[in-house]
Amino acid sequence: MSVTLTWIGHATWLIDTGGGVLLIDPFLDDCPTASLKAKDVECDAILVTHAHADHVADAAAIATRLKVPVLANFEIANWLGKHDVKTAQPMNYGGRLAVPGGTAKMEIAHHSSSFADGAYGGNPGGWLLDVGGKRIYIAGDTSVFLDMERIGRPDRAGRRLDVAILPIGDIFTMGPDDSLEALAMLKPKAVLPSHYNTWPPIAQDAAAWAGSVTAAGLATPHVLEPGESVTLE
Repeated sequence: MSVTLTWIGHATWLIDTGGGVLLIDPFLDDCPTASLKAKDVECDAILVTHAHADHVADAAAIATRLKVPVLANFEIANWLGKHDVKTAQPMNYGGRLAVPGGTAKMEIAHHSSSFADGAYGGNPGGWLLDVGGKRIYIAGDTSVFLDMERIGRPDRAGRRLDVAILPIGDIFTMGPDDSLEALAMLKPKAVLPSHYNTWPPIAQDAAAWAGSVTAAGLATPHVLEPGESVTLE
């Protein structure tokens, strides 16, 4: 079964699993590079990595309009409940739940997590998806950490990661150089860059980064423009 990943911009992704569409970290209406507005999004579930506004800003509006589940940490789920979202599903590290087309497991991330008003947003996280017969790792906002070696190990059926979505913007997350170290541990077949070129402080030369990934033989890089997609066959 094929799985299609579409970069909407910044750290927002749509993943068509063949059994439904997952929306990752919805930041659309206030994102200067987003290819969609919140009112135009259609999805079957929402996954949130952490509470920063550039990852959760449009989650409540979309979830309320579509009445779809929102998988997030306990604190974000509670916050969504206070914003009239009836479908928030609280989780924590190591937890796994069914999503359209497969499962989603919450993984660790090394970052901060707070709401726009400064309130505590719970632990930041990443997502390990097993959807449409593909294994996809979404790192979220993070630095490199040694558990990436564990995340990248083949599963019990011997399947390695099909793709990793990694931030490369630097300053607030890992940058291009550290992403190569992450790839050496994760060993995915392909990699997609995320969380860059939204604003000048996190501008990166993605083509140069892709060249470094290829030269090191770490994975097949796919550099997308907002609104573009790649399909895993």
